[in-house]
Amino acid sequence: MEPKDYTVVKIEGEYAYLRADGDRPESDIFIAMALLPPGVDVGSRIRYEMFCYTLIE
Repeated sequence: MEPKDYTVVKIEGEYAYLRADGDRPESDIFIAMALLPPGVDVGSRIRYEMFCYTLIE
């Protein structure tokens, strides 16, 4: 599986909405905050690779 980069576009309670680079808002996915690295906030860029999310600096 190839790495995929996302931007956190919204946080609602315990879930974050992620938008893949170049995708439309209709294709946003949501994921539990517990699966994301500490310090993630709206506007954070994260990478999904090998079933793990990491914060991109």
